[in-house]
Amino acid sequence: MTVVLRILKGDLEKGKLCVRFVLHTLTHEQREDPVTSCQDIIAMADADKFFNKIITGDETWCFAYDPETKRQSSEWVGETSPRPKIPKVPHQDHIDIFFDSQGAVHKEFVPEGKTVNAEFYKGVLDSLLKRIQWVNPAAFCSRDFFLLNDNAPVYKAAFVIF
Repeated sequence: MTVVLRILKGDLEKGKLCVRFVLHTLTHEQREDPVTSCQDIIAMADADKFFNKIITGDETWCFAYDPETKRQSSEWVGETSPRPKIPKVPHQDHIDIFFDSQGAVHKEFVPEGKTVNAEFYKGVLDSLLKRIQWVNPAAFCSRDFFLLNDNAPVYKAAFVIF
């Protein structure tokens, strides 16, 4: 024990106390206020069907294997040779996919070797709008939906914003 601690604890009889937020020191009204506020926000969102109006999109890589046919994978082997292993030829696809509260609205695979730039993404958005027009014509006509996407530079290009 250091000299300072000995003086504080022994001579001055001081102890260390951490200040904590204690819920029971709040009044009943103070405890109910955050709950009421959250319920009001949820009620407003439900009344306006706000969450049903959001369409969000993201991109990801899909990894897949192209299986060979039984005939393609057959090999000539001797009696003592090890059993041949099933070859898997991996490939990956880049996919842009868009969801609403009901599930997937639109998906689009990026062609192999294609770069996702503003021009390509504008085409994806045009396809998405056509799909929204097909699956939810009322929302499309009234433009009563919100497209939520990340902040990647491609999505913020002036060419893409509609």
